[in-house]
Amino acid sequence: MAFPETALGLRAELEIGGERVDVTRRVYTRDPITIVQGMSSEGTRVDPSTCNLTLNNRDGRFSPRNPMGPYYGLIGRNTPLHISVPLGESYLSVHGGSAYASTPDDPTLDITAVIDIRAEVRVDWSGPVARWLVAKWDETITAGRSYGIWAQESRLFILWSVDGTDDGIRHAWFQLPPLPRRAALRVTLDTTGGSWTARGYWAPTMDGPWEPAGDTVTGTGSHPIHVSTAPLTVGMPAQGVPAGRMYRAAVRSGTAATVVAAPDFRTAPEGTASFTDGAGRVWTVQDQARVSAREPLFTGEIASLPSRWGPGGHDVWVPAEAAGILRRLQQGRKPVDSTLRRRIPSERSCVAYWPMEDGAAATQAYSPIAGVAPMLTTGLAYAADESLIGSAPLPTLSGATLAMTARVPPHAATGRWMISHVYHLAAAPAVDTMFMEFTTTGTARRITVLLTSLGVRFRGYAADGSELFHLYVVTPNFYGRWNRLEVLARPAGTSGQITYHLGWIGAMPGDSAHAYTETITGTVGTVSRIDTRWGPALEGMTIGHLGVFNSADTQIYTGAAHAFTGESALQRLGRLAMEESAVPLTTTDGDTTRASELMGPQSRATLLELIEEAAALDGGILAERPDHLGLWYRDRTSLENQVPQLALTYGQLAPPIEPVEDDQHVRNDVTVQRPGGSSGHVVIEDGPLGTAPPELGGVGIYDTSTTVNAYSDDRTIHIAGWQAHLGTWDEARYPSIRIQLHRHPELIPAVLGLRIGDLIRITGLPLYAGAGGEDVELHLQQITHVPRPRAWDVTLVCTPAGPWRVGVVDSPTHGRLDTEGAELFAPVGAADTQLWVTTTTGPEWVTDPIHHPLDVRMGGEVMTATSITGLAEDQFARHLVTGWGTATSGQAWTTTGGAAADYSVQGV
Repeated sequence: MAFPETALGLRAELEIGGERVDVTRRVYTRDPITIVQGMSSEGTRVDPSTCNLTLNNRDGRFSPRNPMGPYYGLIGRNTPLHISVPLGESYLSVHGGSAYASTPDDPTLDITAVIDIRAEVRVDWSGPVARWLVAKWDETITAGRSYGIWAQESRLFILWSVDGTDDGIRHAWFQLPPLPRRAALRVTLDTTGGSWTARGYWAPTMDGPWEPAGDTVTGTGSHPIHVSTAPLTVGMPAQGVPAGRMYRAAVRSGTAATVVAAPDFRTAPEGTASFTDGAGRVWTVQDQARVSAREPLFTGEIASLPSRWGPGGHDVWVPAEAAGILRRLQQGRKPVDSTLRRRIPSERSCVAYWPMEDGAAATQAYSPIAGVAPMLTTGLAYAADESLIGSAPLPTLSGATLAMTARVPPHAATGRWMISHVYHLAAAPAVDTMFMEFTTTGTARRITVLLTSLGVRFRGYAADGSELFHLYVVTPNFYGRWNRLEVLARPAGTSGQITYHLGWIGAMPGDSAHAYTETITGTVGTVSRIDTRWGPALEGMTIGHLGVFNSADTQIYTGAAHAFTGESALQRLGRLAMEESAVPLTTTDGDTTRASELMGPQSRATLLELIEEAAALDGGILAERPDHLGLWYRDRTSLENQVPQLALTYGQLAPPIEPVEDDQHVRNDVTVQRPGGSSGHVVIEDGPLGTAPPELGGVGIYDTSTTVNAYSDDRTIHIAGWQAHLGTWDEARYPSIRIQLHRHPELIPAVLGLRIGDLIRITGLPLYAGAGGEDVELHLQQITHVPRPRAWDVTLVCTPAGPWRVGVVDSPTHGRLDTEGAELFAPVGAADTQLWVTTTTGPEWVTDPIHHPLDVRMGGEVMTATSITGLAEDQFARHLVTGWGTATSGQAWTTTGGAAADYSVQGV
């Protein structure tokens, strides 16, 4: 029996020849579709997501080597598979390197003074990459920059240019509060009256209500918006497009807020390529963007398509198993290149690059950039120096003739260029010695840098050999360390003039930098050739990573020379994703005010090992995305103090519900080691899961040792303490929470929105269900979908969320400290609404109304105190709001004395 088209609206699609082919009717229901995503069932590692299904193959179309099949040569290993179900509305899916919708330029979009830009989207608000939302901005067009808004690192930006160029860019940004995954953003900009004012807002949807985001930003000078010929886009081509969904957007002009653009994708039919919005504008879906009305359950690759058949060949089928991108990454064994080798060519402005990391027998330096010929060298001993942690071994100068010669391919002039390399020279030469020489197509045709015993000579020569500038400076001592030389040219402040910049930047954190400039009249041109012949005084110098760029970005090498030592785990993940475009990786930062763990130097490991190393240090969760082939990392803070993404009642659960009290995750003796450094050791001796033997109230020793690439030794003790905290949390886990969505369709939207690590709350559990009658809060570790023609089972593997309820300094909701001991002075009746409690040890309860209400836990019950009255140092009164008796405003439970307590009280 094949899957009927109407069953749940489920759709199975194979991506064949770049097009999606619906194969739903060929899915056998005798072997149900099973989709598994998330952690392993033990919760110890991230497994590739999987999807198993069986396809009818009687006509042989799914046999890769069948020459008569319609898909011959188009299917095989790693054929993409998509499983989805319908939604109630459409959206513009914007995944990939270039995915957007655009409308042509016209005069109504040429807003120069007062503008209001809005967008309703679902993106990762905290991601490190700029998520362009709405923009009239095209850097491929001369003076093509007008205006645009984007979200990045939980901030909302507006960007505009006063002249269409980078030099004329102005911007303002606004701090965003914690937002739901789907929300609306808005920025208003007013450049009239000799000054400018920008305001940011957010709302649940574009229907409002709008709340301020951050502070109003003002500036002097009107700074009107440039009028360009760029189209208006939702998302931007190949420039940090939102890895998510666009629902609608709007651009309004002038003080009357005239709507000049209003694309709304929510009602557009699936697959729409072009439509007209409410303002009469025609929009076209571009590149990898598409209009969808479906929620993906799985996106992966089919590793194999084996044919199977029954006796006589009357039944032929393909048992297909697809997996997420982790399966492919786990098979990779090639270490990534050095941080310099990875970073430099990832820069869009790089036009030529020679790493010089070649083997010991090399006689030339290859280039990883297509179209760039090798650099010819003499007198270089390759692979001789491995002391630079951001590089593979580099060559040293050794011989009577020392030279490097390379041709830079012709490229478009941008009015800027930079040439740079790293080097190590023990001491200043005794005589004037050539250090760098190259030619350009600009006014300064030949440029040289000479080292002297006292300083540096920086010279530029015209085409006829005449000297255009000669800068001689006595420099500080930058010898005996790794440095980076940079020479760049860019327009000066006065029209027709050029500034030439010579700089030395220390390669290690904290090293000093020195820069010198010279300005002449002329044109910049482009770098055309490297032709440096060193003198014997430089013998023993190490050199490498020579790059030529058509920009003057001095940050290209920053951090890469020291292997990005000291960057945060989230920064490392974001950078790896930027450098490795073939592996889409998005990150979520739960609290941008708290930095993720700082990392040690990036090693030469596989890409997946580097990603897992950052995740292990920070303590978050790495998972695969169900909506496209890629990875998603949510940091530790995004797991803390969450609000429920799914709320369940006991009656919505399918049996069995079986909490487990076992030792699967118990770790009470934890050692954390730093590579090449020290370690931290934490032992939890007390408590029900402490190291004490069972006869003394513990469980015995459960020890573990891990290695993390932390920035400094002092972090190991903190990481060990956190792991011990997680490993000794005394609460039952729920390895299987089962939901039958066909019986409870009201849960479908929330279940479809679940992501690994989300908080789930279950209410109404009976006492015998292992929760003591309390609500249960769990973290989702794994989710399994089993859709059938007339049924839809979902199984959730969960762990306790309790250890992730943490205190946050200065937080109005999570910044309270518990007492160390508080007891009821006398028994409490069922109808009582006030208590007398004595504090036996530790801080007293707060009485200031500004801190109320607050929650307390007493005898397993969670209650809300609306007020606390301190009649004595060891007493407090409180209202009962939930969980105990009947709330009655204005009453108090009052007892006195110091009798033995019936219940203990804990703040929560």
